[in-house]
Amino acid sequence: MNSNAKKVMRFDVWYHPVMAQTFASAGGVELVTVARSETTDGVLDVLRASHVYQIPSARDELPAQWRITAQLLKQLPNLLCVSTNGAGYDTVDIDACTQAGVLVVNQSGANAQSVAEATIGLMIDCARRISESDRRLRSDRGFSREDLMGSELYGKTLGIVGLGEIGSRVARVAQALGMSVVAYDPFLDNAQIQLRGATPSNLDALLQESHVVSLHCPRDTATLKLMDESRFARMRKGAIFINTARGGLHDEAALHAALATEHLGAAGLDVWDEEPPALEHPLLGLPGVVELYHTAGVTREARWRMGRWAADQILQVLAGEPGPRMVNPQVFPRYLQRLKASDHSLA
Repeated sequence: MNSNAKKVMRFDVWYHPVMAQTFASAGGVELVTVARSETTDGVLDVLRASHVYQIPSARDELPAQWRITAQLLKQLPNLLCVSTNGAGYDTVDIDACTQAGVLVVNQSGANAQSVAEATIGLMIDCARRISESDRRLRSDRGFSREDLMGSELYGKTLGIVGLGEIGSRVARVAQALGMSVVAYDPFLDNAQIQLRGATPSNLDALLQESHVVSLHCPRDTATLKLMDESRFARMRKGAIFINTARGGLHDEAALHAALATEHLGAAGLDVWDEEPPALEHPLLGLPGVVELYHTAGVTREARWRMGRWAADQILQVLAGEPGPRMVNPQVFPRYLQRLKASDHSLA
């Protein structure tokens, strides 16, 4: 390996081989994979020598001490860029990176189609009680088909909270199913929401009129526990709640209460406060809940895109070019200065 190569560090979570293949073909980059069981000193030794940290987006995929914080950044003077596996960056303190001159990039859109398809699947499953029927047929007899009667989505209203890459795709498919779509997104104006296939709404009105409410917003201080007891209470009686975005956007205890009292009819959940949830988690005991293990975006196609996009973008920013998915683009000029300084130090 060329001693002048930039070093990219990642942990031993699952990656599509295309990432390593792309780096190997390009040259000039050394990809180092570290076991999560490695000692603290061992991990720090690699991180301190690394220019790019390829970090998991899912909080529970790596020990908390290796999430990017201001404290960790102080120990990593050579770090130029943090690249997240997916669209999310819950594991990265963006403000701390910006202050340190560290560029943050993500893979927004790489798994959008996969998550959108899973969202529609959860909606249909909940409405038609498919998983509930499957479970009951495997364990019980003496019930009628009408005991498992569901509802059509045709003619119903879907409320989407967050109309980005994924939410927009969900809106288009829902319209094809004959649903009306309303959306709330504080980052878009009414004209932009309409162009993306939805009728603009405020959050309270959306909750009150929608037969299905689906979350597609980031996890941050403004959205933590966005769906709490009061907001679940505002939802239409018998409505379906879907979250394929991030754990923590809904209050799990409040959702359980809304389902157990039959205020809500069903829920489709891909994300949890703790992943995977404990076997005795109360929501797992409710028949009207369809549960996934943060797998909405886990498809062969999405994983390929995530690996390839990440490698391509890292190569691009290491070449001094702006990346297509920079989370803190305002830091790019300072990043360039640090990149050039690192090149001189290797000369």
